[in-house]
Amino acid sequence: MVSVMKNCSSKRIRDLREDHDLTQKQVAEFLLCDQSLYSKYERGEREIPLYRMIRLAQLYHTSVDYLVGLTDDSRPYR
Repeated sequence: MVSVMKNCSSKRIRDLREDHDLTQKQVAEFLLCDQSLYSKYERGEREIPLYRMIRLAQLYHTSVDYLVGLTDDSRPYR
């Protein structure tokens, strides 16, 4: 289950970044990390800490549940 969620979140954060016309460097700066670390998140080589998942959800106006694949509804919770 964890590897499925990891693969789903990796694909979703990459797709969202591309949909928003952002570079890995721009997202990494928003997350206060190096571009190389962010690249590992997108490739599924490193797990994304919860606090960074929350920041990504804020950046893309979605929910952490969407990022990790628990829902296909990309709307944020209210």
